[in-house]
This record gives sequence, C-alpha cells and structure tokens, in this order.
Amino acid sequence: MLQDFKNFALRGNVVDLAVGVIIGAAFGRIIDSMVTDIIMPIIGAITGGLDFSNYYISLSKAVHSEMTYDEAKKIGAAIGYGQFITVAVNFVVIAAVLFIVIQTFERMKKAPAPAAPPEPTKTEVLLQEIRDAIRGRQG
Repeated sequence: MLQDFKNFALRGNVVDLAVGVIIGAAFGRIIDSMVTDIIMPIIGAITGGLDFSNYYISLSKAVHSEMTYDEAKKIGAAIGYGQFITVAVNFVVIAAVLFIVIQTFERMKKAPAPAAPPEPTKTEVLLQEIRDAIRGRQG
C-alpha cells in the first residue's frame, strides 16, 4: 500500500499540479497586493479619495456610519459591498493578466511549417507545356 501511494504521489502529473497550485497561490498574493495597494488607491484618487474597503450597509442598530467596516463587523451585522468591489476588480485584473500570458505563450509557439504546394495535375502540366510552346514560337 505504501508503494502504491509513493507511485501515485510521484507521478509527473501530480507533481506538476502541486507546483502549479503553489505558483498560483503566490501569484494570487501578488495580484491581491497589486489590486489593494496600487489599483484601488488610484481608483479612489480618481473618484475623490474614496476608500472602497470601508463601504458597507449596516444591518444592526449598534453600527454607526462613522465606523470602519472592520469595526462594524465586530459590533453587528454589516454587508461589505466595498470588499466585493475590491474582489471583483481583483478578478478582472487576474483574468486580464492570464489572458495576456496565454496570448504570449500562443504567439511563442512555433507555427507549423507551411504545407508544400500540391503537385500540379496532368491537365495543368499539359497547359503549361502548351503555353511554353506558344511563347517559344512568338519569341
């Protein structure tokens, strides 16, 4: 049983998948930081200094509009639609980056060699001979 598990765990596909998951997790953190620390502040500056992370709808009377979203969550129920906006922007950025990466890899793939032109048919060969004979008489 231990040998079967070892064979399963060390197959190429499983190792490749593990590497992909680890790289994907690291890539996710990079994108999250890019959205949180770069893109959202730019959007906030464009919209007049708005901070989307603190946009919420209070569902509790104990929560006041002056509180941050984190404070509001601790006291009572609140719907954090600003967090949703941040996550949605995060998704769009990830999708765009993946699109660009996939497009780049597709362009880097070697294009298949163009197929050789098909051999001329007997009729085409005969017509070419007639054309050449006519040209020979004229010149």
